[in-house]
Amino acid sequence: MKLLKLACATVLAGLPCMASAESLRCAGGIVAEGDSRLSVIYKCGQPVLADTYCAPVYYGGTFNLVPPPLAAAVVPCLPMEEWLYERGPGTMAATVYLRSGVVQSIAYGRQPR
Repeated sequence: MKLLKLACATVLAGLPCMASAESLRCAGGIVAEGDSRLSVIYKCGQPVLADTYCAPVYYGGTFNLVPPPLAAAVVPCLPMEEWLYERGPGTMAATVYLRSGVVQSIAYGRQPR
């Protein structure tokens, strides 16, 4: 019984370590969260498609959206970029999401918003 408890505790303690962020393998290296825009271009080249938009602004620490007229007057635009990379036949497309020039996340497949 003690051995079972010890095994369960070990597995549960290791679960946070098992969660990892997505990464993108390119000819020039691997792109991961926290990489700069320049690093992504150096490793993967120019994206097939790119889009830039202003991200919605939320009240601090909440999920309540600041109304756009108020947000525009008080908070500057938070630029978000989406870069699409086609990786060739037999592989899913990768979308790299950048905020303020830094990779925030990477998603695979075509995911229109």
